[in-house]
Amino acid sequence: MAQDTLFRRITDYAHRADPYPLYAELRRAKVVRQEDGSYLVGAYHEITALLHDPRISSDTRERTDPEGPFPHDSSLPPSFIGLDDPEHDRLRRLAMRPFGPPHTPGRVDALHGDITAIARELVAGLRHKDRIDLVDDFAYPLPVTVICRLLGVPHEDVPRIHAWTTTVITSLDISPGEDPARRREAALAARMEMAHYLGELAGKRRGHPTGDMLSALVNDPGPEGALTPLELMISSVLLLIAGHETTVNLITNGMLTLLRHPEALELLRDRPELMPAAVEELLRYEPPVHMLPQRTPLADIEIAGAVIPRGVPLILVLASGNRDPLRFEDPDRFDPERPDNRHLGFGSGIHSCFGAPLARIETQIALTELLHGLGPLRLAEDPPPYRSSPVLRGPRHLLIERVDGG
Repeated sequence: MAQDTLFRRITDYAHRADPYPLYAELRRAKVVRQEDGSYLVGAYHEITALLHDPRISSDTRERTDPEGPFPHDSSLPPSFIGLDDPEHDRLRRLAMRPFGPPHTPGRVDALHGDITAIARELVAGLRHKDRIDLVDDFAYPLPVTVICRLLGVPHEDVPRIHAWTTTVITSLDISPGEDPARRREAALAARMEMAHYLGELAGKRRGHPTGDMLSALVNDPGPEGALTPLELMISSVLLLIAGHETTVNLITNGMLTLLRHPEALELLRDRPELMPAAVEELLRYEPPVHMLPQRTPLADIEIAGAVIPRGVPLILVLASGNRDPLRFEDPDRFDPERPDNRHLGFGSGIHSCFGAPLARIETQIALTELLHGLGPLRLAEDPPPYRSSPVLRGPRHLLIERVDGG
């Protein structure tokens, strides 16, 4: 097949279970122009250079063709992950002020006990089951419960959050032959409903702080001033969605990988102190985010001998870079003790994942409690059915059976 169909093949659901041979094809070319004018980049060093290049914009409004892949929705302002500095830096710092260092350095670490308690409660509820859907029974309930507690969203509203989030994430799907406009319209409506909901929650706490992040965002503006009501709503939607969706994939991909590598699973059962390094390897080997589709050159740039014109869509395939043999020795081997593991699982540069510390802790605790709380396990179906999104890649269901009752 011609190279100009590579993006179509990567995003084709038929390859969702194993896109890595296509990523190897992409790496051999380093940079590939697609028939729609967009460019794919899949080699580690080239991706890293672009993530740190100030000439690469995260604002899709900079594109010369606004109707290219993953178009910008002009109905709402973008969140800070879709903006460039200095506006990105201002909004990110204000949104992150109540989340972590340097202003609130102990917030994530203080959640360790709560996360462990939630994970153990979920595991206890699974012990009577012979067959478990890891996604619905564990990998989703854990991080969504944590982020809702962190923000101050009532537990009884979690089903509404789930419905809104699913609609927004579905807008990242690519279905050949389908008009994506309907999904984008549904996602916009869901984002707006969620934004108004979170704005109302925050508004009720103005002048009445309750110790959660929404309360801090509305009551503690800091020396730079406060977020506007619209900025607060949009940033809160981002924090809520990003605060659990990628972690669902990371936990699920992680357990799937361990069950496919029983020697690594047993190693981690025997030596739980290796779990932090194992999670870093999972972020390299089976990352929750496979590509960053919303990058745009602000000027003509040369990368790996190719000139990428200003304003065209640029898609950075992080999961391909994570398997680059020019950066990682034996990259297709899962090694929970891999040294020098500077992966791209959380991106890099000014847009590196702001929720990475929380996702790391949640996944370390989740996998540890699953390995020690359920006994011997095996996959009931391999490969499992995957979510349709090629961007946020992970199983939609992961059926696991307990061996001899566990």
